[in-house]
Formats: sequence, structure tokens, C-alpha cells
Amino acid sequence: MVKPGRSVDLRSIDPGSTGGYRDKEAACEKLDRDIEKLRDVQDVFIAAGRYALLVIFQGMDTAGKDGAIKHVMSGINPQGVQVNSFKEPSAEELRHDYLWRCVKMMPERGRVGIFNRSYYEDVLVTRVHRDLLGKMLPKSRSEQSKFWRYRYDDINAYERYLRRNGTHVLKFFLHVSSDEQRRRLLARLKDRTKQWKFSLSDVQQRAYWKQYRAAYDAMLSATSTTVAPWYVIPADHKWFTRVAVADILVDTLKSLRLSYPPLPTALKRQLRSLRTDLERS
Repeated sequence: MVKPGRSVDLRSIDPGSTGGYRDKEAACEKLDRDIEKLRDVQDVFIAAGRYALLVIFQGMDTAGKDGAIKHVMSGINPQGVQVNSFKEPSAEELRHDYLWRCVKMMPERGRVGIFNRSYYEDVLVTRVHRDLLGKMLPKSRSEQSKFWRYRYDDINAYERYLRRNGTHVLKFFLHVSSDEQRRRLLARLKDRTKQWKFSLSDVQQRAYWKQYRAAYDAMLSATSTTVAPWYVIPADHKWFTRVAVADILVDTLKSLRLSYPPLPTALKRQLRSLRTDLERS
């Protein structure tokens, strides 16, 4: 977890770490157990209907966002989950403020909302490719510095607002190395079943690796807060990424200390009577 107020340098974090796991088999066994736990705590989460949970995944292309969502969420009730992927904004979305397209997709109480990329793209892609901001970006360097700081402040304020109104925010940055990304891109090109996922921009963006890393460093440092912390997950080993995400997700839902809603006394009596009638029939 990125401690609030602490400066982040991703170069000091090993993307190949496996968190103490010596082999894939042990991690996969832990993942299976956590998926079972997730199924149980999600059932109570839905029934209680007290909170919503927003889970944000960010990371470079091929970092494993899709795979983490697919595997970690494989055992839970799909009626209680909604997944949204945010790619290049549409013309309509560009006519609104940058939070708009994500705000309208927020989960309701009792549901888990998953964002594959999010409003954080607007302090990442737009910071690396500033021409995308058009006339919005000030010309002077001093004003540009304020521009990004204001965006961080707005995001922090929005996530604080969400928390105060019952939505917990959980944020994962999947930290993949440049070498591993290269291997995964090559695998996509060689595998017919993965070629549909390949995009020319994935390779083009590799030329901006250092700029993206700097943008992520700044974003993680500025927007990891007590109400919505960032977790940097080593992503060179997909099996470790998934077990780490599942573990944190289970702990987060358990920490809410929810329980099934109590039944009114009259309804309890009615249910006992119905049960007796069924047992006698």
C-alpha cells in the first residue's frame, strides 16, 4: 500500500516480486480459497445493501488488468458486479468534464463496480500527451504545475465524497516491467487467439515508457489517501498479481463487518409457521 503523503518511485519496486511465494501452485491454492471467501462475503455485502465498492485497475498495456478481473471475480455473483472499461473518450464525453463519464457508471449500494482504467487516465495519458488537452492546458510552466495539482485535488475530493456517501474505493496499480510487456506483446502477435487484443498504439506507447513512469509516480504520490489508498501490485507474474488482488479484496470486504439484515418479528413468526406447514405436508 502506498502510504498517504509518501513520494513514490516505481524504480524501487520490483515488478517481478512474488511476495514470498516460492511457487505458483501455493499461490493458486490461496487464490482458490480467497475466491470462496469472496463469494461468501459478497453475499452478505449484497444483502446488507449498506455500502458500494468501487475497484479501480490501472496499469500499462498488458499489465494484466483483464486477467485479474476475470480470475479474481470468477466465483462471485454476477448480479452484484458491474464492469466498465474506459478507452478513448467519445465526442460526447469530451464535451463534459473529465470525471463525467466515470461518475455516471458508479455502483449503487450492495454492488461492486470495477473500472478497467478510470478517470485517472486524465492525469496519465493526458500528462504524457499534453496535446490531447487542447486549449485546456495553460501555456506557462507554473500554471501547468497548478493544473495537475488541481486535478489531483479534485480526484481526492471526489473520492472523499464517495467514501462519505457509502462508496469505498479500492485502487490497484499493476506494475509490469518493460521487458515483460515486450514478451506479452510478442505473445499476442504470435497467438491467433490473442491477436484481436493487439493494438498498434500498444507498441507506440512503449516509446514513452519513462514519461508514463514519471506520470504514475506523481499520480500515486498525490492520490493515495487514507480513504482511498493505492496498492502497487507486482505484475510480471500474473498468478501473483491475482492472488494479491484477491487477498486485499477479501480483507477490504471483511473489514466492513457487515451482516445479514435482521427480520421483523412478525415476519419471523410467519416464516416459522410456513416452515412448520411445509414440514407437515
